[in-house]
Amino acid sequence: MTRRTHTFLALTALAFAVAACGTPDRDSAPPAVSPRASGELIAVVDSTIDAVLDAAGVAGPIAQSTLSTKLMGTVTEVLVREGDVVTAGQPLVRIDARELAARRSQVDAGIAEATAVQADAETQANRMRALYADSAATRAQLDAAETGLARATAAVNQVRAGASELAVMTGYSVVRAPFTGVVTQRFVDPGAFAAPGAPLVTVQDSRRLRVTVSVAPEGVRGLRRGSTVTAVIDDRTSPATIEGVVPSPAGNVYTVNAIVDNASGGLLSGSAASLRLPQGSRNALMIPLSAVRREGDLTGVMLRDASGDVLRWVRLGATSGNQVEVLSGLAAGDQVVVPTSGDLPPRTTADSTLRGGGN
Repeated sequence: MTRRTHTFLALTALAFAVAACGTPDRDSAPPAVSPRASGELIAVVDSTIDAVLDAAGVAGPIAQSTLSTKLMGTVTEVLVREGDVVTAGQPLVRIDARELAARRSQVDAGIAEATAVQADAETQANRMRALYADSAATRAQLDAAETGLARATAAVNQVRAGASELAVMTGYSVVRAPFTGVVTQRFVDPGAFAAPGAPLVTVQDSRRLRVTVSVAPEGVRGLRRGSTVTAVIDDRTSPATIEGVVPSPAGNVYTVNAIVDNASGGLLSGSAASLRLPQGSRNALMIPLSAVRREGDLTGVMLRDASGDVLRWVRLGATSGNQVEVLSGLAAGDQVVVPTSGDLPPRTTADSTLRGGGN
C-alpha cells in the first residue's frame, strides 16, 4: 500500500471512533414527565345549554328633555349646574319678565273697568225687568237692557281670558324641571338672550335605562312585551324587561327596546350595551369557572394527559352560573384540573399552545 492509502484508512478509523463516542440516541432517553397539579380532576363534557344572541346597542335614559321658552328676553338667573340633581317643578332658569308685569297692570285695570260696566248693566237689566212686569216699560226697552248686560258680561270674560293668557306667558319666564333627573347640559349663562325654541338646559332621568338594539327577524321570534332578558352594560349584567319589538323603517330589521332598572345610578346612560336574546338551545363544552387560569389577557386550563399536567390555552365564551363555555382549545373527554391553590406548575412541554376545535 502506498502512503496515501495508509493515511486514508487512518482518518476513516478516527471518524468512526469519534462517532461512537458522540451523543447517545435521543430515543433511548426516558420521556420527561410533567409534575401533577393538586386539585379535582374534571372531565370535559358536551352539554346542552340555552342559546343566546348578543345584540349590540346603546343604553339611553328613559326620559330626556332639552328645555326652552316661548319668551324672548334676557336670562336673569341660571339656578343649576351640570350634574345637579333636580326634582319635578324645580326652577332652573329665570328670564326677564318686566314687560309682562307691566302688561299685567293694564289687564288688571281692564278687568276692573269691564266688571264695573257689567255691574251697571246688570242693575239696568233688573230695573227694566221690574218695570216691564208692571207694564211700565216696553218689550224693546227690556230687550235693550238684556243685550247691554250680555255685552258687558262678554267683555268681562274677554279681559279675563287675556289675563289667563298673560299668566301662561309669565309662567314661561321661569323654566322648570319637567321630571326628577340630572342636569346634563347648560346652554346659557345670566345675561344671555333667550329666544323662543332656543335650548337652555337639558335634563335626563337615568333611574331607568332603555337599551335599544337592531336584530334580524329570525332573532326576535318568541320575544314579547314584558319578557325578561339579560342586558350587559359597562360589562355588568342586569335583568331587562322587553318594552317593545317593532319593525324598523330600514326594512328587514326589528328594533328591540328593553328597560333596565338603574335606581342606584351605577350604570351610565350613553354606554355601549347589549341584549342577550334567547334562541333556543345548542350543544357546548362547559367547564367550571374555577378551572380557568389567567395570565394577562390569556386564559388557560391545566390539562392532564399521559405525560402529566400541561397548561393549555383556550378561548372562552359565555358564562352560565359557575360554568363557562370553551369555544376552542379542548375536546369532549379531555380532563382538566380544578386547582385547590393558585400555583401553576412549570410548563415543560410544547403543548401549552392553542389547539383548535372543541365543539
